[in-house]
Amino acid sequence: MDGSTLLLAFALMLIIEGLMPFLAPRVWREGFRRVTELADGQLRFLGLISMLTGLVLLIIFK
Repeated sequence: MDGSTLLLAFALMLIIEGLMPFLAPRVWREGFRRVTELADGQLRFLGLISMLTGLVLLIIFK
């Protein structure tokens, strides 16, 4: 993977991350508020699930 691929992936991540606050700011804010109330272990679990999902998708689509 070269630098331009990494930058493209980062740009796509920013676009996807910006969709919810742009399309449904009230829903996004409420969801974000709920996430901030989770315990550390729950946040770590969500992070782990997110990373594993991304890894599986990379393996499938590569």
